[in-house]
Amino acid sequence: MTDEDREPAADEDRKPVSDEARGGSGVHAVPVAAGAPGGGDGESSTTSEFAVPEGATPPRPVVGEAETTSEFALPDGLDAPQPPGGDADGSAFSTPNTYRAPAFTPPTGIPVVSLTKDVPWQDRMRTMLRMPVAERPGLELPHKVTEEGGAAVPRVLDLTLRIGELLLAGGEGAEDVEAAMFAVCRSYALDRCEPTVTFTLLTISYQPSLVEDPVSASRTVRRRGTDYTRLAAVYRLVDDLSDSETGTSLEEAYRRLAEIRRNRHPYPGWGLTVAAGLLAGAASILVGGDLVVFVAAALGAMLGDRLAWLCAGRGLPEFYQFTVAAMPAAAIGVALTAAHVDVKASAVVTGGLFALLPGRALVAGVQDGLTGFYITASARLLEVMYLFVGIIVGVLLVLYFGVKLGAELNPDAALGSVQRPLWQIGASMLVSLTFAVMLQQERSTVLIVTLNGGVAWSVYGAMHYTGGFSPVASTAVAAGLVGLFGQLLSRYRYASALPYTTAAIGPLLPGSATYFGLLSIAQNDMDAGLVSLTKAAALAMAIAIGVNLGSEISRLFLRVPSGSAGGRRAAKRTRGF
Repeated sequence: MTDEDREPAADEDRKPVSDEARGGSGVHAVPVAAGAPGGGDGESSTTSEFAVPEGATPPRPVVGEAETTSEFALPDGLDAPQPPGGDADGSAFSTPNTYRAPAFTPPTGIPVVSLTKDVPWQDRMRTMLRMPVAERPGLELPHKVTEEGGAAVPRVLDLTLRIGELLLAGGEGAEDVEAAMFAVCRSYALDRCEPTVTFTLLTISYQPSLVEDPVSASRTVRRRGTDYTRLAAVYRLVDDLSDSETGTSLEEAYRRLAEIRRNRHPYPGWGLTVAAGLLAGAASILVGGDLVVFVAAALGAMLGDRLAWLCAGRGLPEFYQFTVAAMPAAAIGVALTAAHVDVKASAVVTGGLFALLPGRALVAGVQDGLTGFYITASARLLEVMYLFVGIIVGVLLVLYFGVKLGAELNPDAALGSVQRPLWQIGASMLVSLTFAVMLQQERSTVLIVTLNGGVAWSVYGAMHYTGGFSPVASTAVAAGLVGLFGQLLSRYRYASALPYTTAAIGPLLPGSATYFGLLSIAQNDMDAGLVSLTKAAALAMAIAIGVNLGSEISRLFLRVPSGSAGGRRAAKRTRGF
């Protein structure tokens, strides 16, 4: 190929770049004559209007760095701060190194919550659960986790679920169970946990960060048992885990939890049967019975308790157990009436009902509803309804056959018309004591709850019999005092409030109203029966609401975690929105 053949190609190479070609780079290229700086003889070369003039010394590029720069680049001589950890790849969701979280995130500002150590862990955890996740404070104190690298997340979640299972099976409220589960997680540095409690299902979810997958676990509560001694031991375990100075490791927590599960009940089976009999006898004295009525009611309750144990051993549901347990006391009352024995047979039946009415489940159900756990509250109240219907069926069967056999049962007979304050206060204290034994309470709490039950009946008697107040209002005030004193005692001992309140409401249970309603229905007087049963339901609701209100009042005047203007926020919603 000759030089003439090469000439057009060289000229063609020196032509300006087209607009289409310039669109991608944004650089305006112009031809440069041969011999110019940056050009060469016979070679293609382009320059820019921003090119360095001839004679000027261009800045020497730094070896190993990109030659392009930006208007946001750091000036010469200023060293850029290097992130720790070398050249590890970051994430688009990572927090910038220069970011500092403000003290107030929303426009109106969120006060920083200070959770003081002298506040019980129940209040601290309940306060955090009632706060949005973004507003919850982090761990304030250095943690006591002794394992290398911290405890394993699945094991911590499993321990949390096992502790929650024992509390829920023991009759604890849903909010208190969630607070205990949250306390266990935070004690092992898992502060992004969300516990969820329903009637039979426990779930907990932990998310390490915004960009990591959450870890979730669940556990089903299939068996329920009333043992307040075990409940108190679980509360002590949670209290030790929440204390950063105790240094309870994960293995130690598992060992203590296994001991709690293996521990036997503090009272034997025959002791529970005797307690059921004494409870029924004391309740019959409470409503106007005498010594014969006391013995008859005690025998009926003990026989019913043994029949219920027999049905439980055969695997029958609780509905049939309550049905069978309600029949002996009613049968003895009908038999005494048919034999024309000069006793108050209605007091015998009423005393037997006191040992069966599900006051514990009723209080827990109403408490869950008032604190915003509506699904759990509905399930608990439905359980109470089924148990109550079982009692109704058992008593109605006996009363129906008694009426057919000619027993002269009088639904208009007034119980408790004879005012015997000292006898009734003593009987109320015996009801609370035996109720505490049936709930398997610790021996150290039996005396306290017995005194609390005597105070409750004294207030009720003073308002109803002396002051002339309605029984519903008198019951609500007395139950409110029970809840107030029970909450104060539980805070003093950093324990659950159930052992101090459940047995104390025993003397207030609506046994007589239930019996007279069932008797009226058995005698085909539906209107009077429904009115009496409605009164019994109103008394039961007054007990439950009074206990919860007393607990809430105690929290209003006690020290709570500081920070927000309201101090202690509502459970779920406020004013309906």
